[in-house]
Amino acid sequence: MKGYIDSIETFGLLDGPGIRTVVFLSGCKLRCIFCHNPETWKKGNANYTPRELVDRIVRNKPYFEDKGGVTFSGGEPLLQSDFLIKTCQLLKEENIHIALDTAGCGNGNYEELLKLVDLVILDIKAIDQDGYLKMTNHKMDEYNEFIKCLDKVGNKLWLRQVVVPGINDNEEYILKLKEYIKRFKNVEKVELLPYHSHAISKYDDLGIEYKLRDVPDLTEDKIKELENILFD
Repeated sequence: MKGYIDSIETFGLLDGPGIRTVVFLSGCKLRCIFCHNPETWKKGNANYTPRELVDRIVRNKPYFEDKGGVTFSGGEPLLQSDFLIKTCQLLKEENIHIALDTAGCGNGNYEELLKLVDLVILDIKAIDQDGYLKMTNHKMDEYNEFIKCLDKVGNKLWLRQVVVPGINDNEEYILKLKEYIKRFKNVEKVELLPYHSHAISKYDDLGIEYKLRDVPDLTEDKIKELENILFD
């Protein structure tokens, strides 16, 4: 068995607690209009066995200290759940903290994987069917199935929402989001992430249409304003 790994980042500080190795897996069903990693949409070549990937991660173990570990991101790691299950089983033998950064849209077989994961970082694309379809060009059904499994296993949870000008950067949406996140268990952290246009050059290089080309980056002041509404 080999996994499809796009890249590996060492000394990550934003994708979970502590210092982390971030493994970006290839492949994604969603086509989010704000995606900043379009190069990970297609799987490419299978290039790591679980053992090979764990050996690569273990090299960084001295830097993890008490809080750090590995974060699986993408793309969508849930499209390679069988590969991740084998990898996480080996990581458990090394006593390494495991985080899963996901949009919750994979190929099923979630429960076995979630039982091996210490933290789920869930990307909330939208809170209803219409908004989800607009944001991702995909139906919400698979995401909802993942949420049911997440509820059952009860993982520790970080929630993230990308805020896009003209779409969800308003008080009405944030108040609905505030109600929506109450349905989740074991939430340790909620983050609003400002939309930015840094990925335009990637789309141009890949020959992919960038649908938000004329949308300005969201300002920090606007994020603070919306955070005051969300956390009030």
